[in-house]
Amino acid sequence: MKRLPSHPQPSAVRFSRRELLRRTAAASGVLAAPWIISARSLGADGAVAPSERITVGLIGHGLMGRGHLRRVSGDPALQVLGVCDVDRARCEEGVRRVEETYAERAAGSSRGCAAYNDYRELLARPDLDAVVIATPDHWHTLQSIDAAKAGKDVYCEKPVSVTIQEGRQLAETMRRYGRVFQTGSQYRSIPTIRRVCEFVRAGGLGQVKAAFTIWSSLGGWLRSERFRPYAQVVGADTYASSNVPLDFALPAEPVPEGLDWDLWVGPAPARDYNRLYHINPPPGVVPWSFCEDFGAASVTWHHSHSADVIQYALGMERSGPVEILHPHDGAYPTLTYRYANGTLLHLVDHWGVVKDVYKAVPPNARLAGLFGGVFVGERGWLTSMTTGGPVEGGPESLFDELQLPTRDANPGANNHHQNWYECMRTRQAPSSDEEIGHRSASLGHLAILAYKLGRSLKWDPLKEEFLGDEQANRLRCRARREPWRI
Repeated sequence: MKRLPSHPQPSAVRFSRRELLRRTAAASGVLAAPWIISARSLGADGAVAPSERITVGLIGHGLMGRGHLRRVSGDPALQVLGVCDVDRARCEEGVRRVEETYAERAAGSSRGCAAYNDYRELLARPDLDAVVIATPDHWHTLQSIDAAKAGKDVYCEKPVSVTIQEGRQLAETMRRYGRVFQTGSQYRSIPTIRRVCEFVRAGGLGQVKAAFTIWSSLGGWLRSERFRPYAQVVGADTYASSNVPLDFALPAEPVPEGLDWDLWVGPAPARDYNRLYHINPPPGVVPWSFCEDFGAASVTWHHSHSADVIQYALGMERSGPVEILHPHDGAYPTLTYRYANGTLLHLVDHWGVVKDVYKAVPPNARLAGLFGGVFVGERGWLTSMTTGGPVEGGPESLFDELQLPTRDANPGANNHHQNWYECMRTRQAPSSDEEIGHRSASLGHLAILAYKLGRSLKWDPLKEEFLGDEQANRLRCRARREPWRI
């Protein structure tokens, strides 16, 4: 079965026997990608013969990689063949976890899990179907593209890029090689959020006048006493600076044994090792994310969740805004995106702004939720709470039409992975494919450029260029260190 029309399959692409069998099976059955893998697709009683399992490798066994490895190694439809990390200790830990998981299964169900220092060696395996990429941001695009060229499907952590140009290169490469690419924007796979988005998208609120989202949480964390010492070291001790990547260099320290620092840096400019780049100092904070050479900053991470579902609800997930309005220009007290149909998306630093400044919702509205979104339309208002909180809104009559699903026991992250697995079998586009991932990341990049330049920007989402602003256009890309060219 061919993928969706927007994802043409070039005739030059060759498939393994395993993939041909999957494509043939898909042609006789499923016409739409379900959110949960069916028993039929798994085999009798959900059991999958070792020869029919999707084989997967993990690239990056850090903060996010550990969660991904737990999911893929725990799924009987998959087989983890390798773990790659430039930190030997992390890599060995990942291999050990896989072996412990498979040791609990029936004898003969495992084919062994190998350790890799260089991701290119993992990609060279002919028996590997797909990879999960959970490395620092500056590696996402290049590793995804290399995986596509090696004939592997890809699940990539958000954001998929650190520049607008990189994201476009990634999207085009995935289509050129016919790969199934899933962005790690798992909140769009939570049933309640999907229902709210589909309701808004279908006109349930009428014309959406405005949407709101918290544009980051790191400012609050970094202002706390617990995180302040680290924040001051990297220069991220103010709220504004914590949301955009910073240009800073930390003093050189000895590289720990077992860490390939040059390969960790990869395509980024050469920098001396410092533990604050690599080791998580306080739990939940990823240190390299504040350095513009390595990370795309918290605004881009959050946009890959919160703004991603908002663009989905607005029907703009494959397009984007036409203007980025800087708060210094006085139009609005927050950074704001304007879409061609007039809808405004405001990035707020706390939910009180939605009530007190914009008067968009009643004073008693509950707007709890780290990655939540608020939609205000002609017929009322609704929230999409991505942390599992209740959906709020008004008037009450909206909920009769909305018909929210019952609370789902399967978390969004599991749904999101399973959607990717099933699409690898059917060769259909998953829920957060390469174009959607690129457009969500681009929202963050646009916000960063507006703040760096200190002014509003006009944007052509079709051509992906700024109108009448050569300085901004030059910032859509960046140089890469040799030999790491795309």
